[in-house]
Amino acid sequence: MQFFQQTSLVALSDTDPELVEHFGSSVLDEVRRESDMTEHDRLLLQLGALIASQAPRAYEATLSQALAAGVSAVEIKEVVYHAIPYIGMATMLDYLDATNAALVAHDVTLPLPPQATTTASNRFDKGLAIQKQLFGAAIERMQASTPSDKQHIPRLLSANCFGDYYTRGGLDMPLRELLTFAMLIAMGGCEPQVKSHVAGNLSAGNDRARLIDVVTQLLPFIGYPRALNALAAIDAVAPAAQQGDG
Repeated sequence: MQFFQQTSLVALSDTDPELVEHFGSSVLDEVRRESDMTEHDRLLLQLGALIASQAPRAYEATLSQALAAGVSAVEIKEVVYHAIPYIGMATMLDYLDATNAALVAHDVTLPLPPQATTTASNRFDKGLAIQKQLFGAAIERMQASTPSDKQHIPRLLSANCFGDYYTRGGLDMPLRELLTFAMLIAMGGCEPQVKSHVAGNLSAGNDRARLIDVVTQLLPFIGYPRALNALAAIDAVAPAAQQGDG
């Protein structure tokens, strides 16, 4: 029920009480009982998924929960920044404005301490190193197979997505890679990238159980089709261990 107790959604308790009771007391409680995830990580991943889903009211409600739960301003802002290479700056601006307004309302002084760790001269090399750490030889195969007229795209991907954002402070590598997975499955239509980032998560130390937990916690917000597509991607890359006959 806490989700609906935020300012932008509180009126639904009067206009749609059955829906609020069902979603809050049944669906949300059910998925949380299936989880080993901390509230901190769950809220961060939900924030990322809601940005990727372009769901501003649900984002603001969850942002209020995250601040009340003690999630730091730096962590929240890093979720927003991390979304830029996936949803684009044009979409991210609305969420940045909402985030800044919420932080100021909680007496947070802006701007926050800088979190960048790369420079213009090393962002490509640092980003490529992270890609190789997460995806191994697949990165070199991708670069080798890219036609010459598109070679600038993987260079931009290495320098910007990984060099500018994955290297930032505020969130550790396993959580950043899990956040990418959450955003991609929430967007829908990104199945090839989801499979790649299932593999990336395994390299970062997030196992099959952890990935399924993420899908479970996002299910009420992203719906069953996208959740089932995400589970299929997990099965394709990290199939369940076969049970013996005993």
